[in-house]
Amino acid sequence: MSVLKILNVIGCRPNFIKIAPLIAEMNKHPEIDPFLVHTGQHYDEAMSDVFFRDLEIPQPDVCLNVGSGSNPGQMARMMQGLEAVLADINPDLVLVVGDVNSTTASSLTAVSLGYPVAHVEAGLRSFDREMPEEINRVVTDALSDFLFATETSAVENLLREGKPQERIFFVGNVMIDTLAMNTEKIARSTILQELGLSPHSYAVATLHRASNVDDPNALAQIAEALGDLQQHIRLVFPIHPRTALRLHSLRSWQQLASLPNILAVKPLGYLDFIKLTKESMFVLTDSGGVQEESTCLGVPCLTLRKNTERPVTITQGTNQLVGTKHEEILEKGLQILNGTICRGRIPEKWDGQASMRIVSVLLQESEMIKRMYGGVRERGICLDMLSRG
Repeated sequence: MSVLKILNVIGCRPNFIKIAPLIAEMNKHPEIDPFLVHTGQHYDEAMSDVFFRDLEIPQPDVCLNVGSGSNPGQMARMMQGLEAVLADINPDLVLVVGDVNSTTASSLTAVSLGYPVAHVEAGLRSFDREMPEEINRVVTDALSDFLFATETSAVENLLREGKPQERIFFVGNVMIDTLAMNTEKIARSTILQELGLSPHSYAVATLHRASNVDDPNALAQIAEALGDLQQHIRLVFPIHPRTALRLHSLRSWQQLASLPNILAVKPLGYLDFIKLTKESMFVLTDSGGVQEESTCLGVPCLTLRKNTERPVTITQGTNQLVGTKHEEILEKGLQILNGTICRGRIPEKWDGQASMRIVSVLLQESEMIKRMYGGVRERGICLDMLSRG
């Protein structure tokens, strides 16, 4: 039996959520030999370890431990580490997920060494080049040989950019697979009791994007809106480390934390966060993943951005774009509290089967994958001989 060797690369919280069902599905097939590399883009207990436990992700075969830093510096360390990993493992395919630095660094390294790349969550576009994630998405899709899309707008974007139709696969959303796989565990979470909350008595706020937290004006406007909203509903705010630093620098943290109806907590694990979201009145966020999760859960979502790369969460889901202006955020929040709620529906193929479709495609294309860059193994052997003198 010819085995397909797949190197899966992850680096931070959204990657962990997306890779969990893919690794689980790959492990069902003896004809696939999956390897897992963790770049270390997120590396502490709250942002990394807890997700491996919650989602039962196998321990990585390799950890690069690159840590934080500027985008170019971080990606350079990733690429250097991945070059050695690729030489050692010599996979048939490199699979990447999402739009973070680990995604792009892995794609660049793989392609420069002659390995084919599969991108899960391909084709999403905000059309805002000021977002680092948008650059990562565009670059990764340009380099990828297999493009797995979550929604039809992503397929249209890829076709418009000239990607061949036979390399684009509309498979659905692996984040929803993770939700489906963990329904019972989520139900058992005790986070509401731990925080002293009752269902539908609170809203959830998350904030981490550079366009918000690194812009003092945007951050101040959002903080002011949260301060006004908490006069009407309890706000639970799992605070990202980056956001905490920026709020401290603006001296807004003490003001927010002192308000009687804001409950600031440390970053939560997957199961607790989804339980918290599921039982909330609504969410305020700048996270793409939370837009998708809230749509699937039927929870109203106010996105604190001027654009989204996930338009299906607006056209079919529960999401509304509200920007970062204090008045608009407050107005939309109060509308929900007064009963104006977008119920939405679950988008096409968000049915918990995306990972199965992706793995099925890879198995069907396995022989072609092995032929795509047939010279890479020979080059690897020659380089190894040269390095030994």
